[in-house]
Amino acid sequence: MSTVESDALVSTAWLAEHLDHPGLRIVDASYFVPGGIAPALAQFQEAHIPGAQFFDINHVADETNPKDHAFPDEDRFAKRVGELGINNGHRIIAYDHQGGACAAARVWFLFRAFGHTQVSVLSGGRTAWMKEGRPVQSGPAPAPTPQVFRAVHGRPPLRRRDEMRANIAARDYQVLDARAAARFRGGAAEPRAGLRSGHIPGSRNLPFAELFNTDTMTFKSPAELRAAFDAAGIDLNAPLTTTCGSGVTACTLALGAYLIGKADVDIYDGSWLEWGADADLPLATGPAT
Repeated sequence: MSTVESDALVSTAWLAEHLDHPGLRIVDASYFVPGGIAPALAQFQEAHIPGAQFFDINHVADETNPKDHAFPDEDRFAKRVGELGINNGHRIIAYDHQGGACAAARVWFLFRAFGHTQVSVLSGGRTAWMKEGRPVQSGPAPAPTPQVFRAVHGRPPLRRRDEMRANIAARDYQVLDARAAARFRGGAAEPRAGLRSGHIPGSRNLPFAELFNTDTMTFKSPAELRAAFDAAGIDLNAPLTTTCGSGVTACTLALGAYLIGKADVDIYDGSWLEWGADADLPLATGPAT
């Protein structure tokens, strides 16, 4: 099997066949680093999958938090996705231009965190859809009819800064960083200004791109995904928290783990955007130890 099969993924062929299903809602969750929402919205208006709405991860967020796309509470999430025409009876298909890494996996993680499991990522995303010559629309999406979405209240699968700091000594859970190896080691500057270079002491590194087939931007086979986590020194039977630059590709690692049977991954939502900006927090450089 060259690609993984899971309820969390759908193929472009499947989506093309079900494009007009009334119970389906498609969202384009593209996000650029650097660049953010503006180039993603321009790309959406240039060409998007028919019927898709643009999912602005900075809008479906806690806008009182200065951090970009901070995790929302259940009321904010419910309000924002309801405005996109989504209710609890819909199956959500999220896609982006990087196979799910930026930021369809974030959407997948958000919906599941608030109790909605009928959510999948389009395998290969916009890249595969366009490459296969499938239909697209241009311009802004028509305004959706607002719906009522009820989010489940509970413990969000998140770690906070103080918990991450305490875990350096306690080692209660593994920490896995999705950033590129050079950034993790401190040998490359961060794409966002004002951040230190390096990583959280004790964390390990699995660059999110290593989960994908680069020619198709589809997830690798289950055996290859397991090998990637193993090579990073991760025990999938033990507690795991993922981190990244700003909480987006941390969700890609969480999705990758889900695809091989680990459904209980937490994320550090503040990620390096928070940790790297705070000179009082400990820093490590070089390879994982």
